[in-house]
Amino acid sequence: MEKENNMALSSAGTSRVRQRKRSNEVIPEPNKPNGGTLLVDDRNKYKSMWIRTYSTVWMIGGFALVVYMGHLYITAMVVVIQIFMAKELFNLLRKAHEDEHLPGFRLLNWHFFFTAMLFVYGRLLSQPLVNSVTPDKFLYQFVSSLIKYQMAICYFLYIAGFMWFILTLKKNMYKYQFRQYAWTHMILIVVFTQSSFTVANIFEGIFWFLLPASLIVINDIFAYVVGFFFGRTPLIKLSPKKTWEGFIGASVTTMISAFVVSIIFFFLS
Repeated sequence: MEKENNMALSSAGTSRVRQRKRSNEVIPEPNKPNGGTLLVDDRNKYKSMWIRTYSTVWMIGGFALVVYMGHLYITAMVVVIQIFMAKELFNLLRKAHEDEHLPGFRLLNWHFFFTAMLFVYGRLLSQPLVNSVTPDKFLYQFVSSLIKYQMAICYFLYIAGFMWFILTLKKNMYKYQFRQYAWTHMILIVVFTQSSFTVANIFEGIFWFLLPASLIVINDIFAYVVGFFFGRTPLIKLSPKKTWEGFIGASVTTMISAFVVSIIFFFLS
């Protein structure tokens, strides 16, 4: 009898657990892949559209102001964006528990970051910086000396960072520290490779920066607009509101705009 009672209690417990699991499960609706509503079916889509339009106008206006101010200001904008990108990438493999046992270890990432920035941009911006500070004798001598010994400065900064890393190694933390060291260098390669080409294009002519940047803006705008009115087929599960209609419409619009915008820039130059 006791065995039967125990079996009955266990079966009742398992049935309750199953019912709780089933009650916690959210069954997605057929028109809502991954629980998200398509933009074309969203009741608040016009409110969202006005908010996006307002922010887009401000962003384009700010971008146009930076472009109007010249090459060095565009480069400064790229550097700021680059810093935020690196910050997000540094945090991907960050573990708070391990970081508590390694005070100051986060600063090492930024040490390597700014060392790489000095190495990459010091070579690309040497002549523009000298030209921009020519009227001031003190700044001219300072920048000239910095450029002259730039490679040596970068070398000693990197060696200092490597020694810093070795001195901060702790037992039972080797795997995490070496993983962070490798991840930091991968971030530097990815971020600075593309940004160095971007900055080089800026000083070869703003046209070579402005054209691809304009096409990115056009692609993003028309992907939203086409998806807003005609989007019915979800594109990827990661972002349920993106649709194939928006992707195809933006692709076609961007290819046409590449010819139109390049002709406009040609006549404006």
